[in-house]
Amino acid sequence: MATLVALGVIVLALALWKLRLVVALLFAGFIVAAAIRPSIDALHRRGLPRAAGLALHYAVFAGVIALALWFAIPRALNQVTTAIENLPETRHAIGVEAKQSSGIKQEILRSVQRRLKEVPSGSALFTTLKTIGMTAFEVGIGIFFVFAVAGYWIFEREKAMNVVTELLPRQKRKVVRDTWLLIDLKLGAYVRGVALIVAIVATTLSLLFWAIGLPYWLLVGCFAGFVEIVPVVGPLVAAGLAVGVGLTESVHLALLALIVVVAVRLTQDYLVNPRVMGSAVGMSPLVVLFSASAVVFLFGGFSLLLAVPLAAVLVTLVDVIVRNKNPADEETPTVLFPAAKEADR
Repeated sequence: MATLVALGVIVLALALWKLRLVVALLFAGFIVAAAIRPSIDALHRRGLPRAAGLALHYAVFAGVIALALWFAIPRALNQVTTAIENLPETRHAIGVEAKQSSGIKQEILRSVQRRLKEVPSGSALFTTLKTIGMTAFEVGIGIFFVFAVAGYWIFEREKAMNVVTELLPRQKRKVVRDTWLLIDLKLGAYVRGVALIVAIVATTLSLLFWAIGLPYWLLVGCFAGFVEIVPVVGPLVAAGLAVGVGLTESVHLALLALIVVVAVRLTQDYLVNPRVMGSAVGMSPLVVLFSASAVVFLFGGFSLLLAVPLAAVLVTLVDVIVRNKNPADEETPTVLFPAAKEADR
């Protein structure tokens, strides 16, 4: 019997490993559901059915994305068009421009000139475009799957909790239920906080980059805000991009871009994050760094977005199981929406 149990655990672990992408998408769906559940419940208490509340949330998501694209894409395309028009049109012209330039701009032009010597053939280009198209299709299916899971989980979470708790001894049921609700609240608060910070950082950096005259300020600012969802690595990549774009003009502009990024980051760390995020996950930066590195090595680059939520789940479980903390006594994290009523339910 012990051997069969051990073999069953190994088989289950292997199956989950093979299905790790599906498991990651399921977890992402649970996180989205946790983020929108408080507002759906608030609308439900005011008489709006949960199905209508869910549809309203998805409609708002689509509207916000469409509004952002309507505002940003024309200006971004204008900046991209300006950048393309300023580029030399032939490989020889690129070489001439590189000789007349200096610093990082010269290195970039020489790199482009070398790349042009290796232009792929028509069949290779078609294969590349086909691969890009299939990847985009798979990403679209994954996004649809995540939001479908989130929609189902809005309605099925209570049933799932009842099924799980009924399998446990009566004295353990309340602790398990409170732990489940606490994890759900932490995940929802984290996602809402990150979304708000992305909007704040993207808007602030775009305006400051425009003020100092950084080329392609809107593209760089929006990119810097978007990569805030990637823990640890995202802000570093954004800073490197801003400095690199500044170096194409002058060292002075690159230094100004670096000062802007550092100033915004310090303001975010000491003023914005404590007020917006609060104790949403309650983890130190070292734990975040370790969890991000471990998740990437185990599951790949995509799962980096889930590193902090996964670490928050594990930390909560350790607090309850190992440290014997009562989840009902833990501080209830709230971002944008109060969640204390759900915790008391």
